[in-house]
Amino acid sequence: MTPSPPASQGPTRHGGRLAEAAAAFPAARKPWLDLSTGINPQAWRGPRAALGELRRLPDPQGLAALEAAAARAFGADPACVAAVAGAEAGLRLAPRLTGARSVAIGAFTYGGHAQAWEGVARASADRAEAMVVVNPNNPDGAISAPAALADGRRWLVVDESFVEVAPGLSVAGAGLPRTLVLRSFGKFYGLPGVRLGFVVAEPDVAVRTRALVGDWPVSADAVAMGTRAYADDGWAQASRARLAADARRLDALLAAAGFEAVGGTDLFRLVRSPDAAARFRWLARQGVLTRPFDDDPSLLRFGLPGRDGWNRLIGALKSF
Repeated sequence: MTPSPPASQGPTRHGGRLAEAAAAFPAARKPWLDLSTGINPQAWRGPRAALGELRRLPDPQGLAALEAAAARAFGADPACVAAVAGAEAGLRLAPRLTGARSVAIGAFTYGGHAQAWEGVARASADRAEAMVVVNPNNPDGAISAPAALADGRRWLVVDESFVEVAPGLSVAGAGLPRTLVLRSFGKFYGLPGVRLGFVVAEPDVAVRTRALVGDWPVSADAVAMGTRAYADDGWAQASRARLAADARRLDALLAAAGFEAVGGTDLFRLVRSPDAAARFRWLARQGVLTRPFDDDPSLLRFGLPGRDGWNRLIGALKSF
């Protein structure tokens, strides 16, 4: 019998642990089709940093240009935007930036937030000094209306890692007091390995964020690619349209395979099946990695397969 991934280290924590899946399913078909993350399968294809840029430390002016390009894309003031090494790095800073002594975090959301706030007291949403909201939520895509998010009585941490596919939900440009907005570059632009994200907050908090992450918070590749990608409005618009169409195509495929739709965004879909655990193992043996959940083994999350992955996924689902 093919072993299942270890619960404590396998893909139930979050997607993208391809090496662990390969170790757990050594006879899986190669190469793997990794659908365990919500990453755009058709990445932005602009140039990386030049060799000369890689041979010196990132220039402060280049970093400022990156933050200005991101701010324009977010509809925010550049003084409010601080670059960090991915949204994950930003969320780990949230307890220190807010100084909150209690926090409210949804039970069914990205687990990195609970880890970041470990040791801080949990409280109900009406009593906590800080509240964490993932919008749209990962993994079920649930949305919170921007107008209902902040009232200024407490700190609000809004993780907008998937908001590029639903930009109307963003509060990054709203200038809300006592609010940290976390943005991800890698998911929508399909380049998570670049490790680029942003903390968007009031200017004094952005200054403190820069002080915490130091003079060179991101790489030369992140500066070069992020600056150009955020200026590429045509690519962003075309990608949103394509992702929406591909998400509908994935919905139809999963429904035909007997899954019940639970939710998602245009970058991933969450579905339910009584035999989801068996389906996860079967798909893994076919070299198709999805995202299971320890807390609810009837759930699976599927990312989009991209141009070369559709037939592979169709065949794997039909062969179950």
